[in-house]
Amino acid sequence: MSTLRAAVEGDRVAHAYLFCGPRGIGKTTAARLLAMALNCPERTSGDPCGTCESCTRIWSGQASLDVVEIDAATHRGVDAARDLRERAMYAPTSDERHKIYILDEAHMLTREAWNALLKILEEPPPRVIFVFATTEPQRIERDAAPVLSRCQRFDFRRVTVHEIVERLKQVLDREQVKGERDALLSIARRADGGVRDALSLMDQVLSFAADEVRAEDVHHMLGLVEEERYLDLFEIILRRDRAAVFPFVQALLDAGYDPVEFVHGLADALRILLVLRADPDGTVLDLLPESRDRFAAVADRFSEPDLLRHLVAVSDFETSGRFQRSSQQRIQLEVLLLRLASMDSTVALEELLRAAGGTPSWASEAPVEGVATQPPETEPARTRKATEALAAPESEPADRSASREKKAAKESVSRGETDTQESASGETATDLPAGGGQVKRVWQAALAAAPGLGGQTVALRGAEVMAYEAGVLRLRVPRGLSDDVRSFLDDRDKSAALRRELADQLNIEESSLGFDVEEAAVARRLTAEDARQQRLSQLTDRDPRLKEAVEKLDLTIKE
Repeated sequence: MSTLRAAVEGDRVAHAYLFCGPRGIGKTTAARLLAMALNCPERTSGDPCGTCESCTRIWSGQASLDVVEIDAATHRGVDAARDLRERAMYAPTSDERHKIYILDEAHMLTREAWNALLKILEEPPPRVIFVFATTEPQRIERDAAPVLSRCQRFDFRRVTVHEIVERLKQVLDREQVKGERDALLSIARRADGGVRDALSLMDQVLSFAADEVRAEDVHHMLGLVEEERYLDLFEIILRRDRAAVFPFVQALLDAGYDPVEFVHGLADALRILLVLRADPDGTVLDLLPESRDRFAAVADRFSEPDLLRHLVAVSDFETSGRFQRSSQQRIQLEVLLLRLASMDSTVALEELLRAAGGTPSWASEAPVEGVATQPPETEPARTRKATEALAAPESEPADRSASREKKAAKESVSRGETDTQESASGETATDLPAGGGQVKRVWQAALAAAPGLGGQTVALRGAEVMAYEAGVLRLRVPRGLSDDVRSFLDDRDKSAALRRELADQLNIEESSLGFDVEEAAVARRLTAEDARQQRLSQLTDRDPRLKEAVEKLDLTIKE
């Protein structure tokens, strides 16, 4: 307003203004004040007196020949614009006055209407001013870009919660009504920066309880959810008590709360926790001291990444629009809360990688949603355990290519990482857990490097390494393929290339290598869970540090 005040005082008023901003923040009111200042005979320093006949008529919205307010939503056609253009050609009622046209909801004008107004905006009559108020300036830019270059644009910002509370206090003082600060804060937050909305909500509350504005009355009238219910929900999430979600939602609906309003408040509550976790002082939050203490106590039990993930999940859920249109809001709300209660912590994996002194090659290729201990531990405990578990020297993970896999497998065998023991007779003996271990990687690397496998490639790749001892590699083959695999491996000419690769990597004589092929007991279809377990197994096999941490800390990796 200081810019407009200076323009009026210096008689440098433009011929067209564009007031933009959210609804209910004073765009039309500012246009009226500008009209009052321009036509007030008693103005001082660019401000209207507010008491003269001209100011009184304009402020009260009474008929005035020099100030015309037009609702562009109902007068949006080209005929209305032409009529306005003809009326604007008439001079004000006196040489000291200005003729002001205020068009509210200007974005509703059609493109043809803007074209009809463009000429008069290019060559406006003297002492004629247009003020366009809109909540969607992008539509004017799309439909009437030439108009914007002929207007001075003012962007109105949302009013802060503190300023709205102070304004509500002034209104209550004038009405001689008491009001609790918590109640005024709830109204101000619900108004979302709009003073007009805040005043409307205040009128609604006063109609219910005229003697005093109490927090419980505000919550009851506006359908707001008490913060205690959100704090109870956070306890459920921290305990990961999925069973408690259903009675919680049932109690919420039995109390008559709107699920949409609850989700909206949940996003605000998570934001409060995130702000307090990142900034314990929480200077940007308008909270009562007791509320701040309760939320701060809960925020200390969450990590910042977890709160951010929860907030993103709720925000995406709310902004998708499906929840508001759904006829099964209860089920969708339960699914959302179950998801929040099932989320594992992302902090543990980050700390493991940080404690390991670097990021493995798979970190940028296959992001993992979360790694958490069971039950959840505090952040300092996880940090201490991760550091202790990874205090051992690092080992470089093998490259994805077959040559690097071959080299890594051979070096691991030579270092004795497969628990190889020299027997008295000079033979090696290695016992492996089913489906895992260094020799499994040796087998896969040999298959990748060996040529001439022919039609047995798929069957050999599907074989499971069971054990390796005394020079004999025990394999389990899917049902129906064992005879073909056994025949291929027994034929030394056909399997010569594979035998050479295995012998070279196991560091033994090719002639001493034998195979024991057994058939899988039950052939079953590969399920989604089987595929998931295979991917996670490959993930840990590619990085020994991650595998060591998972085994020592009894961690669970989730995709």
